[in-house]
Amino acid sequence: MIKSKIQILAGLGIGLLVMGCNSSLVLTAPPINYTNTSPKVAELSDQQSKHWGHLDLQKDTIPGMSVDRAYSELLKKKKGEGVIVAVIDSGIDLDHEDIKDVLWTNAGEKPGDGIDNDGNGYIDDIHGYNFLGESYNEQMEMARILRLKIGDEAYQEAAKKKLYEKLPEAQAALPQLKQIEAMVTMADKNIQNALGKEEYSLADLQQYKPKNTQEESIVGMLMQVMTMGEEIPAAIKDLQEGIKYYEAQVNYNMNVDFNGRIPVGDDPYDYSDQGYGNGNPNNIDPDESHGSHVSGIIAATRNNKKGVDGVASNVKIMAIRAVPNGDEYDKDIALAIRYAADNGAKVINASFGKGFSPNSEWVYEALNYAASKDVLFVHAAGNDGIDLDSPENQNFPNDLPNGVEANFASNYLTVGALTQYFGADMIAVFSNYGKENVDIFAPGDQIYSTMPDDSYEFQGGTSMAAPAVTGLAAMIRSYFPELTAVEVKQVIMESGISPSVKVQVGGAEGAEKSFSEISKSGKIANLYNALILASEVANGTVSL
Repeated sequence: MIKSKIQILAGLGIGLLVMGCNSSLVLTAPPINYTNTSPKVAELSDQQSKHWGHLDLQKDTIPGMSVDRAYSELLKKKKGEGVIVAVIDSGIDLDHEDIKDVLWTNAGEKPGDGIDNDGNGYIDDIHGYNFLGESYNEQMEMARILRLKIGDEAYQEAAKKKLYEKLPEAQAALPQLKQIEAMVTMADKNIQNALGKEEYSLADLQQYKPKNTQEESIVGMLMQVMTMGEEIPAAIKDLQEGIKYYEAQVNYNMNVDFNGRIPVGDDPYDYSDQGYGNGNPNNIDPDESHGSHVSGIIAATRNNKKGVDGVASNVKIMAIRAVPNGDEYDKDIALAIRYAADNGAKVINASFGKGFSPNSEWVYEALNYAASKDVLFVHAAGNDGIDLDSPENQNFPNDLPNGVEANFASNYLTVGALTQYFGADMIAVFSNYGKENVDIFAPGDQIYSTMPDDSYEFQGGTSMAAPAVTGLAAMIRSYFPELTAVEVKQVIMESGISPSVKVQVGGAEGAEKSFSEISKSGKIANLYNALILASEVANGTVSL
């Protein structure tokens, strides 16, 4: 544990004095008290909504990571070292206006010549590697277990039970959503014609006099949607996305007869079969956007007057395509981790997870290998709204192999998701939690970031919280490169903010717990605090 004076500093926050000393940047600051913070009452502005994860709890009463404050008060006119961050995810839009300038480039490889110029075992890996080849849609692991009869009878029965818990929901929801979407779309077109304009408000509907009972029903339905706080075009888009989600579940993810691996050409359950994939980690499907969104959160080009600013500067993104539209394969993840560690990544972002992992030992071995290379692994806690400390709530990968109590990987950091609302509603309804199995929380709900084709969008998930912390970790490694991955993890956990509030977990029907009970640190990740503590550790004034 760190000294009590620094515990107070880390828990409460900072103001500042910045100076240089010896080879390390020195940051010292008087504490700022966060304990009297109350929830923000006013609605967020459009700019705040798109940027809330970078805001400051004391100044803005929003539980962001104090990113803006760190840059303006601590890092002005300071330069860090370059850091490579590997994003193991879906394909990334490598040509995106806010991503293309922060891509890692393999200097030892010549593009397009079909030769492994640098001898690293991968051909034409200019910006990373693609372990999925031309595949995209995939089964969930529980469906693959049943299709291939993986494991013993008990393992297959567990997979079958879980699959047939989830499949009926998707099968029932899909036609229902299609019907609702068709009705709302038709109603929207009809009322546009009746009002003589494409855009209308709730007040327009309230003032409109329906001509017949059918119109009365149409207006009533549209008013019901709008009184729920959503404009009609946004509601239609949400319904269409829901339809796509459940179509993928029914047709691919939970379809026991589907085999999405055929285009790759390997045996994904044979670890020795490694000559597969290609050097192009770009997204190949119009709906393949997850990796782009995650990459923008970490390191979208800052201050270019486009889109968004990433958390981190001085970062190069190594794109590793290994997560399909379905569950990832253990072999792909293990090889992706090793690729990142061997090619210079100092932080790996892993915004993925699954409930079954038949070859988890391959991933554990790769994580140990990454630890030996001093690489920090940042993982999303998952989006099931469950307590990961319960034995029945498995989420892979993790750092508790075989259910042992002691964490085996000291370079492994698990992140839960926050909303922008300080107080009881601060934990995202979907976020997993756990005093032993989640390390820290960070902004992860309604996060605005990069999407394919130079676009931007709000998305939510622990998938968005993990890259926020990955960006924070990259900043520590940039400005304090002498700190190890283990020390960076400790700094992040020790320096976070500890709100003394009760929060709802597991959704509206879930339990109320104190914030300190739902993660190992009991804290919100905070860049400002982390940089100051990192400075003190790097300069020997504080021991972790």
